Amino acid sequence: MTSYRPSDYELTREERELEQAPKRTKFGFQGWLRWMWRQLTSMRTALILLLLLAVASVPGSVYPQRSADPNGVRLQFEENPELAEVLDTLQLFDVYTSVWFSAIYILLFISLIGCVVPRTQVHWRAMMSKPVKTPPNLKRMSAYETQRGGKQELEQAARILKKQGYRVDLREDSVSAEKGYLKETGNLLFHYALIAVLIAVGVGGGNSYIGQRVLVEGDMFVNNLASYDSFSPGTFYDENNLYPFSMRLDDFQVTYDLQNPANVGAPIDFKASVTVFDENGESQGEVKVNQPLELPGTGVYLMGNGFAPIITVRDGDGRVAFSGPVVFLPQDGNLTSLGVIKAPDANPSQIGLISFFYPTAEQLPSGAYTSIYPDAFDPLLTMNAYVGDLGLDDGVPRNVYALDVTDLTEVAGRDADNPGLELRPGESAEIPGGYGSVSFDGLTRYAAFDIAHNPGGFWILLSSMIALAGLIASLLIPRRRVWVKAVADEKIEIAALARGDDPRLEDVVSDLGKRLEGGKVGN
Repeated sequence: MTSYRPSDYELTREERELEQAPKRTKFGFQGWLRWMWRQLTSMRTALILLLLLAVASVPGSVYPQRSADPNGVRLQFEENPELAEVLDTLQLFDVYTSVWFSAIYILLFISLIGCVVPRTQVHWRAMMSKPVKTPPNLKRMSAYETQRGGKQELEQAARILKKQGYRVDLREDSVSAEKGYLKETGNLLFHYALIAVLIAVGVGGGNSYIGQRVLVEGDMFVNNLASYDSFSPGTFYDENNLYPFSMRLDDFQVTYDLQNPANVGAPIDFKASVTVFDENGESQGEVKVNQPLELPGTGVYLMGNGFAPIITVRDGDGRVAFSGPVVFLPQDGNLTSLGVIKAPDANPSQIGLISFFYPTAEQLPSGAYTSIYPDAFDPLLTMNAYVGDLGLDDGVPRNVYALDVTDLTEVAGRDADNPGLELRPGESAEIPGGYGSVSFDGLTRYAAFDIAHNPGGFWILLSSMIALAGLIASLLIPRRRVWVKAVADEKIEIAALARGDDPRLEDVVSDLGKRLEGGKVGN
């Protein structure tokens, strides 16, 4: 570079420092891309993304998800519609398919690949290369000792170390040996398995489905879209690929604890006996908690249960306006249950009933009822009766488990002139005002099932097991280097170095020295 200063010009200290400072180069577009790639593929970034993924999963356990609990989402909108709108805008009811969760997921996937692939190349080259040269000063190593010997002990040391699993390089005046490369192999295996888990979760979730169906004893379920109470397919799932089968709930039994005085009435076993009809014919099966019914590409899981009283409603003309089992939703541990009956075809007015079922009823001093045991030893139905417009003719979807009383008149109940209706099995009662009657004809049980398909389940399990094996290997296998060097005065030096903490390192050196001194070659 040409200088335009006079030959006798003396630089100031600031000018000298400026000229001696390294010149900054412009950071072009490719430079920024390389910098961003290095930041994304650093192990620190991968750990941060993994932590973010765990934190991002928390809302999925706090708020109901449309894919697993659509009724819970509906209740959120009914109970707090303004907050539910905000939560829905933030995709907190669809956490695992949201844009922000998917972004973290994809970035973590890219980051892990960018971390692992270069490390694999480095690890492979290290495994294929010879052990490192013997350092000139072995006294600086973590474990060190000397003893009498010469070059003839070097071959003996090489044989001993080979039998102990070391990679050995015998040189003219020293032996260099190392072992424990499986530690890094296990670490890489763990990260590759983690990538496989991410792939299995993504591909499996996109090609999966989950549906819910409530069956009363004796009811039949056919595996098509029309038979589901709710159905949530994955992004890539073809609904035409549903496995063709049907299932009938024959019997549902609950076993309660009657032996432990402190736990009487607690359920200890649930069993749904079903009959399955598929391409293989008719077969019997059982569905229990944590024991699903496995069908080709489909699993049937038991998720809930309760009572379904059989109720008949007759209108003012004596015609049957409603008849059949009604699913009641449990409200407490003793299965006090809430149910709603709607008779839109009744004359002279539509009839709605809000009912409570008590499996083993007991009346409190206040006059109200409660259930003191979850099994049906003394069943009782209480009902509040309403007449008027049920709102079923305006085309707006209505919740079958709730009754909108806005346009209804209460004719029997707490706020009416007539008391609520009370029925035991086999009894009937008139609805005040000549609107009809209702009878309690019998009692049956129901079970709630999840029918699910996830092709990634097996691969997630396999990858998780491989990841666990790799993690154990990376934690338990020591990485060591051992050197034996012949020095002057008929002496040999034995030294060892470990990557990380190795409490047995001094024992390794001492044991090798004893074997060389005693002339033993073996493990």
